[in-house]
Amino acid sequence: MKIELAKNYGFCFGVKRAIKIAENSAGSKDSTSATIGELIHNSLEINRLKDNFRVKTLKNINELTDEKRAIIRTHGITKGDLERLKTTGIEVIDATCPFVTKPQNIAEKMSNEGYEIVIFGDINHPEVRGVMSYSTKPVHVVLSQEELAGAKLPQKVAVISQTTKKIEEFMTIVTHLMQRVKEVRVFNTICNATLENQEAVRELASKADVMVIIGGKNSSNTKQLYLIAKNLCKDSYLIESQNELNSEWFKDKKICGVSAGASTPEWVIQNVIKELENIDKICNS
Repeated sequence: MKIELAKNYGFCFGVKRAIKIAENSAGSKDSTSATIGELIHNSLEINRLKDNFRVKTLKNINELTDEKRAIIRTHGITKGDLERLKTTGIEVIDATCPFVTKPQNIAEKMSNEGYEIVIFGDINHPEVRGVMSYSTKPVHVVLSQEELAGAKLPQKVAVISQTTKKIEEFMTIVTHLMQRVKEVRVFNTICNATLENQEAVRELASKADVMVIIGGKNSSNTKQLYLIAKNLCKDSYLIESQNELNSEWFKDKKICGVSAGASTPEWVIQNVIKELENIDKICNS
C-alpha cells in the first residue's frame, strides 16, 4: 500500500507562531503561564506544553490566580475579556492568529460605519464569539443560506467568514445576501492555509481508496478536511493519534492518503505514518 501525504497539511503560520510564543513564555518552578482557553484545538500538543513548558490551560480569565503571564489563544477572546485582562496587572501575551485579528478589525470598522455584520461560522466557536464582540451593530451568525431565510436584514450588511470554512459555502451565503440586500460589503477572511489544505485534500482523496485525516475532534478546520475527504473517498477516517488506527481499514487498499489539520503537530503526524507503515507490513507479510 502506498502512503501519500497531501501536498499541504498540518501546522499553519498562526499555530506555529502561537506554539513558539507559548514555549518562549515558559514559567519557572515558582510561576507559570496560562492560556485563556485552549491555545490550539489539539489536546496532545496542549499536554506537551503543560508537561514541558509549564503552560496551563484555563477556561476563562476568572480562573487566573497566581499566574505571571496570560496568553491569548490563537482563536482570540472577546473584546470585553481582553480589556478586563489588561487591568489585572498580569503580563498579557497575545497569540491571536493575525488571520483572526483581521475579521475582528473588520467587524469593528464596518459596524462603526453603520453596517450590520453577517458571519458565516459556528456561533459556539471561540473565534466567532470573539469576532462578534467587536461589532457595535447587530450580528447575524449563520452556517447556511437557509438560516438567513427568517433573518430581518437592513439595507447595509458586511459579510465575513470564520477563517476555517469552505469558500464554496461562503460564496453561497454571499450570493443569497446580494439578492436580498441593497448594499453588501464582502470580506473573504478564510485564511490561505485553510484553502490550500482543503484543495490538497480534494486532489489526494480523488485518487486514494482510503484517507486518514489527523487532528483534534474539536478542530473546525480538521472537520472540514474530513468532510471534503469523505465526500470524495467513502473510506475516510478522522483520528487524533496513531492509537485510533484500525488495520481493517486498510485491507486490499492500494493508496492511503494522509492529511492533517492546521493544529496538528508534525510529531503526531509522523507517529501516525510510522504506524501505517507497520500495519502495511503486517497486512502484506
